[in-house]
Amino acid sequence: MLILNRKKDESIQIGDDIEIKVVAVEGDQIKIGIEAPRSVDVYRKEIYIKIQEENQEASNASDDLINLLKSFKKE
Repeated sequence: MLILNRKKDESIQIGDDIEIKVVAVEGDQIKIGIEAPRSVDVYRKEIYIKIQEENQEASNASDDLINLLKSFKKE
């Protein structure tokens, strides 16, 4: 993991298209601004993990449904 120190109003540039800027520092919270192309998905980490878990559950449900349909076809 790359660790950088930044102050308010300073930025980090990722590639040509993504900029992460420190907008405010208040106590133990940091407010950041992200500029990225619309094609880049940006999520808070906890939301991203939840989406991944739900996608996995949906995938498992699809497998269960396919197996159920196959069992009907054999009968």
